Amino acid sequence: MNKDGCGGKSYVEHIRRKLADDLGLEHTSITKVATAVDAENLAVVTKVFDPITVTVLVTAGVETNAIRAGTDMGTYIEGQEPPGTINIILLTNAVLSIGAMARAMVTATEAKAAALQDLMVPSCYTPDVQATGTGTDSVIVVSGNHGPSIAYTGGHSRIGGMIGQAVHEGVIAALAKHEASERARTLSIPEIA
Repeated sequence: MNKDGCGGKSYVEHIRRKLADDLGLEHTSITKVATAVDAENLAVVTKVFDPITVTVLVTAGVETNAIRAGTDMGTYIEGQEPPGTINIILLTNAVLSIGAMARAMVTATEAKAAALQDLMVPSCYTPDVQATGTGTDSVIVVSGNHGPSIAYTGGHSRIGGMIGQAVHEGVIAALAKHEASERARTLSIPEIA
């Protein structure tokens, strides 16, 4: 077991393989995200512009490893990542091209960075600059298979705007839930004299 008491990456890999086996899928067809954030702190945001629906699921914690991409240089060694991450799972009924899926990841990442800037989250490495994410963030895009076909998901498109708004709101909500949970947990720990 790793220092986190959960077996770390090997435990997550075990779960991924078990899920694939249970579903009768190839192990490589299952993707995963990991977080130490309580599942109760998941934020879910849905945006609808008929016939398109976008839903994002976000967990977020930034207090120990917020960074500013392009400014900060991490110091950890592979396998020793500090805790804290922003995980975004983006679901849509729209049938996205491969390019649209890739661009959706960019749009989601831009919205995440905007949310952190709006909240004025500082970098843990360079506290006088605002963070753009953490060193362990992930974005998963799940395309629909029966909705409208879409080839572009940038900010100039309707779906791009929906993605941006949903992720922005989701990151802010997830951080608020996590912060409230951590504050409540801290308040419930008795002081030792």
